[in-house]
Amino acid sequence: MHSTPRTLLLAAALASAASLALAAKPIAYPAKGQSQQQQTKDDGECGGWATQQTGVNPNAPPPVAAAPAQGRVGGGMARGAVAGATIGAIGDNDVGEAAAKGAVIGGVARGARNRSNQEAAAQQNQQSQAQYAQNLDTFHRAWGSCMAGRGYTLN
Repeated sequence: MHSTPRTLLLAAALASAASLALAAKPIAYPAKGQSQQQQTKDDGECGGWATQQTGVNPNAPPPVAAAPAQGRVGGGMARGAVAGATIGAIGDNDVGEAAAKGAVIGGVARGARNRSNQEAAAQQNQQSQAQYAQNLDTFHRAWGSCMAGRGYTLN
């Protein structure tokens, strides 16, 4: 089975969503009767402490790799046709036939390069999302330790 770039991008998006769901922030219950105002204050202070300890900013989105600008298949065909015609003229072959063959080869090569670039960007995004999920998990563990130390029950 051959995967299309659209299928690969969808798979990467689903994997990213799943990994981010695993990195969800725990829920803190005020086990010692802390007021909502106190809980908000503690949440902010523990968030700042967790960022200092881990170097992770949970509000910074993961970087997204954009696929390099795709060349038009027609552009590859045109370059292939010119190369084919040039080679055909040098070798005393049929220039038109050589140009046609070069156009096909150039178009196929450009299409393959475009697909390869899309797949590489999708893979890089998937890796970036996985790293982001790991970073969030580390941040949430630090935040949770701080909140637990202030008398909250975490779930």
